Amino acid sequence: MEIEDKIFGPFTFKQFVYLAGGAGLCYVIYKLLGLLLGAIPILAIAAIALALTFYRPNNKPLVDMIEAGFKYTMQNKLYIWKRRKNKIGEKKGAAVTAEQREMLTQGPRLGKSKLRDLAWSLDVLDLKKEQK
Repeated sequence: MEIEDKIFGPFTFKQFVYLAGGAGLCYVIYKLLGLLLGAIPILAIAAIALALTFYRPNNKPLVDMIEAGFKYTMQNKLYIWKRRKNKIGEKKGAAVTAEQREMLTQGPRLGKSKLRDLAWSLDVLDLKKEQK
């Protein structure tokens, strides 16, 4: 772990730059906008300067967290997911019969009787269309 030297009293050089820069920016805004109009920007800049100086999430400087967040948002992302297959009979409120389970596991099989039923249902549908 790297320990920075205290240069300006209890502050390191970086901490001093954050405080001095924040104070200087607050002064410029005060001179440009006055106290009434500049109160909100001055408070926001002061809060950011103080956070950069003293706040250390996970015992790391806040600047490192901001840099990592900026890099994360700017880099290309690759989203990969795995398709999950539902187990048979896991649907909510659906009871699966043995015949349905067999069709799901092996796929549809057409025997002579099923093929005949299918042909009959198609013929019936065609007759209904012709009658109208």
